Amino acid sequence: MSKPLRLGTRGSALALAQSQQTADALTAATGRPVELVRIVTPGDRSSAPVAQLGVGVFVSALRDALLAGEIDFAVHSYKDLPTATPPSLHIAAVPVREDPRDVLICRADRTLAELPPRSVIGTGAVRRIAQLHALGLELQVTPIRGNVDSRIARVRGPEADLDAVVIARAGVVRLGRTNEITETLDPMLMLPAPAQGALAVECRFDDADLVELLAALDHAPSRSAVVAERALLATLEAGCSAPVAAHAELAEGEDGDEIYLRGAVISPDGSRAIRLSRTGTPAEAAEIGKALAADLLENGADTLLGSTQ
Repeated sequence: MSKPLRLGTRGSALALAQSQQTADALTAATGRPVELVRIVTPGDRSSAPVAQLGVGVFVSALRDALLAGEIDFAVHSYKDLPTATPPSLHIAAVPVREDPRDVLICRADRTLAELPPRSVIGTGAVRRIAQLHALGLELQVTPIRGNVDSRIARVRGPEADLDAVVIARAGVVRLGRTNEITETLDPMLMLPAPAQGALAVECRFDDADLVELLAALDHAPSRSAVVAERALLATLEAGCSAPVAAHAELAEGEDGDEIYLRGAVISPDGSRAIRLSRTGTPAEAAEIGKALAADLLENGADTLLGSTQ
């Protein structure tokens, strides 16, 4: 029996769920047993808003454990990763991406358009807050933190204090709580965060055997979409706390598969937004993202990003 591979994970219910799913998929594909190793990150110890904690706050401790040889590989929510990967580490796989859209969970089972004015809606992302303001629905938007279960409890629980929350559909699905969803939000209303719904399976660059083993989990269409979205984010030099949104879709074109990438930069109060798109082949994913970011900057995106500093 092969020695179990050590998979580093945060200890939240969502992190454990997605890490266990990854472990099970790797064992099914390769026969290698995997054990989970819980790692506490600075983000788990703090109750401050994510925007204040900074990019990579949920990632650094996992990467430190990886570099120290305490774990063999790690599973991250891809959208939490800084855009630059340390040269000694490697994203060995991007598994099949979960639905990247956001969802509304509402106490009265109303859709977003049905919420009455002054309804109090909670969310943790500057991107979502900005887009909710941009809809002009006269909602009261309040920043919240916490895991998926605690956010849903702010709406559904005995001590509920919010009318609704907006969170990522992927986390709700991975925790088996899809029955809680009131509405899955159209990206035309709420464009997702770059890489939302995707996982990044990371190991040490020099661990050639493990790099090859983990490749069994890689899903090329999901990787191409994420590469395009993350290239946009990196070119804008914006982090996960900036009001930047992007969504890449792969579709069959006249000459083969084609990527359609939409990107947006929104002012925090929702009063200004720049939304553009580009298309290209999966092989050009990074170039498409960079080019769309350049288009956004040419149209004044830097002034909106600057207003968030």
